[in-house]
Amino acid sequence: MKTPTVKNRIKGALVNLVFTLAVIFSFTTLAQAQAVKNVVLVHGAFADGSGWKALYTVLSKKGYHVTVVQNPLTSLEDDVAATKVALDKQDGPTILVGHSWGGAVITEAGNHPKVAALVYVAAFQPDKGESALQWLQTAPPAPENGVLAPDDKGIVYYDQAKYHAGFCADISKEEADFMFASQGAFYAKGFITPITNPAWKNKPAYGIIATEDKSINPVIQHKMYERSNTKITEVKGSHVIFMSQPQAVAKVIIEAAQNATSK
Repeated sequence: MKTPTVKNRIKGALVNLVFTLAVIFSFTTLAQAQAVKNVVLVHGAFADGSGWKALYTVLSKKGYHVTVVQNPLTSLEDDVAATKVALDKQDGPTILVGHSWGGAVITEAGNHPKVAALVYVAAFQPDKGESALQWLQTAPPAPENGVLAPDDKGIVYYDQAKYHAGFCADISKEEADFMFASQGAFYAKGFITPITNPAWKNKPAYGIIATEDKSINPVIQHKMYERSNTKITEVKGSHVIFMSQPQAVAKVIIEAAQNATSK
């Protein structure tokens, strides 16, 4: 009678072990299927973080935890450092989003371990040894473009008379005036500083091309994103499509978050 009892106990223990492993596997699979919920937004030159308000609102209402970086715009290194401070504070995997000059910033800062994917919004995407300025010079500027030469302090400004038409034609003049007034002082050395370690080579990347962009020629955007095998979405709008088309931009960010599952 003892032998069957031992066998039954062993059998029962194995059944419990299998059940326990199945439960653990199920919970692990569920955790891996949960979409990333953190988003960090990095603004570009001739702007500040306040421009992200519409996109922040859309993403927040959909349950995302959104952080807006305020770039000092004093150098690539300083902007990368500011972005890493924001990333350090995230409680898990994060989608890192950059607009315009912010694309160069996230290309370097995106190597942070919490970054699960990168989203470029009408943004620069240089490779190792390349600068934003190099790419800006690969196609002729639009007549509306108002980027001026650096002043004696090395700061680059955007011609106020061209700001609305050249930078943000599809938002109201009132919004454009506020955006111009609230922009940070952008130091030219950021434009010429080369990237050292492009994160898009190791992490999923999504690129949103602004088809009516007068500040970064859409041809440039296409060339950068096609070269890097970035997943491209075209959105009809100006350089600030994140303001004029926040739903369309949010859709791409959400896609990136859903595809970059937590591990």
